[in-house]
Amino acid sequence: MSSRNTNRKEADDRRPGVHFVAPYFRNPVHRIRVDLVGAGGSGSQMLSALARINHALVALGRTGLFVRVWDPDTVEDPNVGRQLFSPAEVGLNKAVALAGRFNRFYGTDWEGYPQKYDASGLVAPNILITCVDNLQTRKETASLLSRKAGAAEFTTYYWLDLGNARKTGQAILGSREIVQPYLKKVRTVGKLPLFSEEFDISAIDEKESGPSCSMAEALASQDLFINSSLVQLSASLLWSLLRENQVRYRGFYLNLESLGCVPIEL
Repeated sequence: MSSRNTNRKEADDRRPGVHFVAPYFRNPVHRIRVDLVGAGGSGSQMLSALARINHALVALGRTGLFVRVWDPDTVEDPNVGRQLFSPAEVGLNKAVALAGRFNRFYGTDWEGYPQKYDASGLVAPNILITCVDNLQTRKETASLLSRKAGAAEFTTYYWLDLGNARKTGQAILGSREIVQPYLKKVRTVGKLPLFSEEFDISAIDEKESGPSCSMAEALASQDLFINSSLVQLSASLLWSLLRENQVRYRGFYLNLESLGCVPIEL
């Protein structure tokens, strides 16, 4: 390779990266389908954010979202306060309670499923969001992005995964390969690495911690505001994708101990 070509490549690599949304999202035939897996600490907050995003999109003349939320667990006393549930919802299934509540609040027709997520027999979502504390679900849902793309409205384009410890967390936005325009001033990125490509989850020995017996025990494992902080930043990333049709970052790392947030560049 000549020195001129080498210099040109290096200059291209220094250009800011940008990912443009899949063409279907610019003028979808139907509402954009979103599957939210997990309705606990982060999932309950995420459904609230999705409801706000949907309302805003519709107000802008867009088609909006159709959301299905999945969780086999019921609301327990320790969930009230830290997760987005009220005492009146104790004993109800989390997914069904949340979907019903936001349907009444916003007039939507979203669906809640009181069971584990099984992507094998489903109409594929356009966006998959996982807010779960186990790796097996992540391994299973990753298969959606490896399926051969079919009709645009039945293709999964993006996977947003949220995970956290007590005071730290991360969000990773991944995608299938999406054709990008060529622009001189920016470096377009067609493939955003998936969570399963970013981390070697096959080597992790997962142990089930079980439910907390009290609010105090729950707060010992996860800080009161880690989930809501994580979701607000993640929802902002998703809003950029849907409203501006592009993103310049593919996630972030969050640390509430140091009040720091480190974006993951393209």
